[in-house]
This record gives sequence, structure tokens and C-alpha cells, in this order.
Amino acid sequence: MLLQSGLTPAQIFTLRFTIAYVLLLCYSLITQHSSLFASSWRDELLMVALGITGGSVYFLTENAAMLYTTATNTSLIVCSCPLFAMLLVAIVYRHTERITKMQALGSVVACLGMAIVVLNGHFVLHLSPLGDLLAFAACLCWAVYSLLAKPATERYSSIFITRKVFFYGLLTIIPYYILKPSEANIFSFSIFNYQLSIILNLLFLSVVASMLCYLLWNWVIGKLGAVVATNWVYFNPITTIIFAWWLLHEQITVWFLLGSALILLGMYLADKRQ
Repeated sequence: MLLQSGLTPAQIFTLRFTIAYVLLLCYSLITQHSSLFASSWRDELLMVALGITGGSVYFLTENAAMLYTTATNTSLIVCSCPLFAMLLVAIVYRHTERITKMQALGSVVACLGMAIVVLNGHFVLHLSPLGDLLAFAACLCWAVYSLLAKPATERYSSIFITRKVFFYGLLTIIPYYILKPSEANIFSFSIFNYQLSIILNLLFLSVVASMLCYLLWNWVIGKLGAVVATNWVYFNPITTIIFAWWLLHEQITVWFLLGSALILLGMYLADKRQ
């Protein structure tokens, strides 16, 4: 809806993050829930890295990928981020968070199921080097974000981390508008055409898909760890197809059932500690 109204992906990102940040900032100021800055400059730099990997660069690379490659390629690459997150955790946290063989097997099985669901019986990929590299960059960004969020959740609340992610995500997207000055009229109310549907869609992306989802995601990483939490990304294609069947009356195929079964099996194996 927002794209069809004339907003660009970067403008949508900026608007939704701005609204979510203002809401979280107001809540923090009213309740005095958390301070404005991290307790050290190293932690503040960590928040900058989270804002880049989970905010500006992630959204820009993912959306840009769609301009050069197919939605199937983008979905496959981006949704494979749990594998990369598992490898990064195994390398960086090899002494504190070891990856068991069962967890590795479960993640691979779930990834295979995700691929079957996304491909849906059409096992033909149209390679596009630039688009696929951009999608891979988005995938790597989210894996790094999940990795960096682990130490952050040990020292700060989910509200504080999420608010900082929004702030630095907005700050680090400014260079994009310098390169694309034609999109800098983002806060001109004329772009909304005064349509209630556009405003409601923007509020949904801001309050639900940004603020609430990021709060929950950061909280989950703190509770489950980066590997187990990111494995749940494999459920994205399942929920997408279920809602497409429910709302858009799209057909559920045997490939979806097979892939879903593999995802569930992989998740079960990945959750086992031995």
C-alpha cells in the first residue's frame, strides 16, 4: 500500500523508525525506564553497530535486492540467516555457547524445509549476481545483529536496546538521502495524500512491525540466545503462506506441507541440547 502510494523503501523505513523511536523515547522519559546513553562509549558503539546491521543497512540492502533479483531468491537468501548466525556464534562464542551436532543438524533440516516452502515445487532459480549479493548482505546483517544483540541484552533492557537501534538506524540512513536528495521530502505531509488507509498502514508498520517486534526479538535473544532465536526465522515462509491462504485464498500445495514438516522437525532437533 505504501509503495503504491509513491513512498520509496527508504522513506518507509525512515517514517516507521521515526514513529517507533518517538514512542519509545516518550515512554522512557515518562517512566524514567532507562537512561538516554549507554554506560560506556564501547557499549554506545555497540548500539551504533546494532542500528546499522538491524536498521539502515539491513533494510536498504533487502529492499534494493528486490530491484535486481526475484522475490524467491531474496526470500531464500534472507531466510537462511540462521545458518550464518549459527556459524558466527560458533566462531565468536565457541567457549561460552557451543553448538551441538543436533542443533547444527536441526538448523540444516529446517533450512531445507524453508527452501522447499519458498520454491513451492519450482526448483529453478534465476541467478542475478548483484541482487543476490545484496540479499546476502541483508542476510549477513541480520545474523551479525543477532550476534551483537547477545552481549547487549546481558547489560541493557530490551526497551533501551530497541530505542537505540531505531535512533542509530535513522542516523546512519542520512548518507543515503545525501546521495538521493529527491527522496529527502519525506516529512512533507503531501506525500500521504491525506488518505486514512496510508496512515493506518504506516502506523501498523511503526507500532507493530517495528516497535513491538523489535522489542520482542531483543527480549527473545536475551532469553534463548542467538542460535535458537534466529532459527525461528525459518517460520517466516510458513506464516506467510498460511496468511496468503487465509486472506488471499492462495492454494496450499504438497510442497508447502513437506517443507513445513521439515521446518518443524528441524526446529525440534535444534532445540534439543544433546
